[in-house]
Amino acid sequence: MAHYKENIIPHKHKLTRLDRNIRLNHLSKVIWFTGLSGSGKSTLANVLELNLSKKGYNTYILDGDNIRKGLTNDLDFSDASRKENIRRIGEVTKLFIDAGLVVLTAFISPFKNDRLWIRELVGVENFIEVYVNCSLEKCEKRDAKGLYQKARKGVIKNFTGIDSPFEIPLTPNLVIDTEKNSLENSLKVLVEYIEPKLKL
Repeated sequence: MAHYKENIIPHKHKLTRLDRNIRLNHLSKVIWFTGLSGSGKSTLANVLELNLSKKGYNTYILDGDNIRKGLTNDLDFSDASRKENIRRIGEVTKLFIDAGLVVLTAFISPFKNDRLWIRELVGVENFIEVYVNCSLEKCEKRDAKGLYQKARKGVIKNFTGIDSPFEIPLTPNLVIDTEKNSLENSLKVLVEYIEPKLKL
């Protein structure tokens, strides 16, 4: 295996990320939403993408459930599989940033070290971590998918917040409390913080 890897030599293409940023007229970043299931990550990512897209930014959402249906459908929810899930997403995110896009991701991504790894992989200057803060009690009350109920009954194992931990980000770029703030206010805070960082 080691011998095989020695023969992999990445190509250096003439068109660069900077070229794409200039053509698209904005910088490429990843906006990494993290938080419990039901905290509002996907909802925030969707409204933010619509807002940015209307202003001419080239965006793409990577959403946890959608990715689990394809790219990582061979993985379960063990700690090892969760790490591999995030690793694959990180590599895809890095490619999208190189393509010049503003990538919005909505993953629980419960482990601190995995999020730090993503930050280093794509570059600290390209990584905007948004902690979507919402209490477990509130997330359970929302429970639109019925996942918490299944986890409480033992039907779903290794469920974050129930029998698998969520490590709260210690130094996120932004904290959005969806329990205390309306969607409209949350979007306003997101846009005011993020949009200036996308300007060339």
